[in-house]
Amino acid sequence: MKDESPNILKAAWLIALVTIASKFIGFARDMVVANFYGATLVSDAYFYALQIPSLAIIILGGVGGPFHSATVAVFSKLIGENGEVNDKVNKLYNTFLTVTFIFFALLAVFGFFFADKVMGLIISAGSPELVSLASAHFKIMSPIILIGGIIGIFYGLLICHKKYILPNLSPMVLSLVVIIAISLVNNDNSGMVLALATTVGAGCQLLMQFPALRQIGYRIRPNFDIVNNPNFKSIMELLFPAILSSTMGQITIYIDMFFASTLREGAWTSVVFANRIFQFPVGILVTAFLVPLFPIFSRLAGEGKLEDIKTYFNKGVGVLFFAAIPMIILITTLAKDGISLVFERGAFNSDAVYMVTEALCFLSFSILPYVFRDSITRVYYAFNDSKTPFLIALSAIGLKAMLNWLLILKLNMGIAGITLSTSFITLFNATLLGLFIHKRIKLDYKTLFYNFGKMLIAGIITFGLCFMAGNWFNQNVELPKYVFEGVKIAVIMTLCLGVYTALNLMFKMDYAKELANRIIKR
Repeated sequence: MKDESPNILKAAWLIALVTIASKFIGFARDMVVANFYGATLVSDAYFYALQIPSLAIIILGGVGGPFHSATVAVFSKLIGENGEVNDKVNKLYNTFLTVTFIFFALLAVFGFFFADKVMGLIISAGSPELVSLASAHFKIMSPIILIGGIIGIFYGLLICHKKYILPNLSPMVLSLVVIIAISLVNNDNSGMVLALATTVGAGCQLLMQFPALRQIGYRIRPNFDIVNNPNFKSIMELLFPAILSSTMGQITIYIDMFFASTLREGAWTSVVFANRIFQFPVGILVTAFLVPLFPIFSRLAGEGKLEDIKTYFNKGVGVLFFAAIPMIILITTLAKDGISLVFERGAFNSDAVYMVTEALCFLSFSILPYVFRDSITRVYYAFNDSKTPFLIALSAIGLKAMLNWLLILKLNMGIAGITLSTSFITLFNATLLGLFIHKRIKLDYKTLFYNFGKMLIAGIITFGLCFMAGNWFNQNVELPKYVFEGVKIAVIMTLCLGVYTALNLMFKMDYAKELANRIIKR
């Protein structure tokens, strides 16, 4: 086989750089939102209302979502390596686009007219004031539901044509619109400006894709060629279970929203910010490696080259594991200092810092199963199997509710109970996906987890040293607050990466050797 590893790594570095830029702007947006709204009833209402639009534009339509994945799985086989857009491909694109537009338009209209009932159901344990404000926000943001499915198709097509930058760069437009709008309006006591800016930003995010698609050769000519269309049938067979799977996964979030509404004001905002911080490094890592790998998985599955899939899977997941372990170490040792340094100003006080820190530390335990779950899900999709991930996600719903009930109501863990149960559910999903994949392909777990064991030993030693260094820093270093936090983060991060890399080099890990060689070359 032709070794595409160098191309994958090159694409991964490019995607990582673009995603980092986008994530930084998103992080700046979160800082501005935290500064103006803090962890309050207004921020809770906004984030409650945002959850369904986020389901559409991030979970369903985002890079790695069902619409993106279904598009890549089917169109990458039709387009091939030459990237030609013929009449057959264009017609399938328009059929998919037309059906998606109608379906999501109906959902958006439903969301607008029944906003009160939807929010009342999701946060039924919340105060009437919270439900009313969340409903108003949801009405404003309901058009994002329509945008979500369409943008997923656009992202998928661009990835098929190896246009990796735009899909990963365009989310920053939404963030920039939000930052500008909030900065211009200083007295948005209801959060309505924030909701409106989010909707406008999502619209701009969609419009950015049109010129690139037109340049490739796609033209919008609506049609309903859905009868006796095997390619459209293949899309639907992959898409609907994937949508259901993602929606089922979101139901666990709605369960979290219900339990969070029983806790103190700002609880849901804290969980959202913890997830945003979590997604900053993890999202970059997963996106960078899985976006270029997924079309390769799909093409190799279509060609029946199972051994090649095993090779690329182990390489991809091995790199993800290697990078995930120091992330967990840094989060568990530096979360409070980092959150305080970045967010603690304006309406975001020390109490909010504590709540977000608590949520983030327990959420960090999910990083390893998270990267494995997302990687192996792409293998299922490459074989046009989205039913198995759906059934596993469905089985996790009852477990999620039970864990929340136990950890939050019985053990009184509060916010920590929400994110700890999320970590357990992620591990549950990853384990079952890993076990059932043998029906499609027998992956080489022995080699993968042998290497992971060596990385884990290096990680445990590194964590111990970082933990002791952090305690020493707290007891012996006296500096102004923000200077102290910045210096501590820099010192512990350098120690962590240096020790972890050195130990992996000592254990003769290929990932560490490659990283060291790249740094030396640069």
